[in-house]
Amino acid sequence: MDYSLVLQAIALATRDEYLKQALLRFTVENFREDLRRMLSISLAHVAFRWEPGFEEFLRERKKRRRVTDPETIAYYRNLFMRYLEGKVLSEELVNYVVSHSNKWLRNVFRHYVQYLYYMRRIPPETYGWLMEIVPSRSYRLDVRSYPIDLNDVVRTLSTLREEHELYYLVYRLMLEGGLRLSHAAYIVRSFNPGEVVEVPGVDLGTERLVCFEGRGFCRYYVGVRESAKPCEWAYLSLETLELLKEYAGSKVGRRPLERFVSRRGLLLPKYMRKVAWRLMIRVMPREVARFIQSRFGELKVSESRYEDLLSEADEYYPKYLSQLRELQL
Repeated sequence: MDYSLVLQAIALATRDEYLKQALLRFTVENFREDLRRMLSISLAHVAFRWEPGFEEFLRERKKRRRVTDPETIAYYRNLFMRYLEGKVLSEELVNYVVSHSNKWLRNVFRHYVQYLYYMRRIPPETYGWLMEIVPSRSYRLDVRSYPIDLNDVVRTLSTLREEHELYYLVYRLMLEGGLRLSHAAYIVRSFNPGEVVEVPGVDLGTERLVCFEGRGFCRYYVGVRESAKPCEWAYLSLETLELLKEYAGSKVGRRPLERFVSRRGLLLPKYMRKVAWRLMIRVMPREVARFIQSRFGELKVSESRYEDLLSEADEYYPKYLSQLRELQL
């Protein structure tokens, strides 16, 4: 055995990410118990504490996808305080997190391990082992069908209009603009129609709210771009605009809303964007529907086509509103 040659090959892992990950996987799979005994000293005396620095790390410092949604932060905090606060990093804690029924706890744990490494409270070896041994929450990448009865949509909107007008407004925004719940709630909370903005990248100056009175609709520039789920414009009817003005500044929480509709057997908010998509593509080209719903990952909008698609969306949108009225939605 040429140990010098082997050690030189291992040393390459410090400069090659693929080799490092391969080496970590091989070590975990073949020398798990030895590794645990070696790491036991490193794991000791590292306590889990939710602190302001961790929140800042999630929002500002974290590599790859940052956690900026206040409700997600609040949910993570609740999980952390319930299951991790005050616990000492140990093999027992790792096993507890891996086998926990709530798979979101894995994500919170991994975020905190990244924070500990960022703050130099754990060595690289410990960080690598923990990230390898605690998988992130898994997602099923399969084709899912969402059968939605339009009668359920009608009943949901009717019930919300009678029992909770603010939630009705949010559902109208999701249906009329094909918005996600987070973006609809953001619009209600931060509505500022008179502000003049410039659309980044295309040198297009505009007021946030542009209305076409004779055609029955408005578009509101949202401008959420620093996110994996962007939202450029929100299209809405003049009737919904009046309701939006009434509730501007109101806060809408995802979980209170979902509890409210679930208790009444109404459609969950995630279905409204799907309903909007299926109805939009009946009356407009798919690329226009994608533009309205800010599905830019599917659209690949270039700067040269931005204003064309904006004008096309303005042209086709009244047809979509007419369809909603015909369906009594």
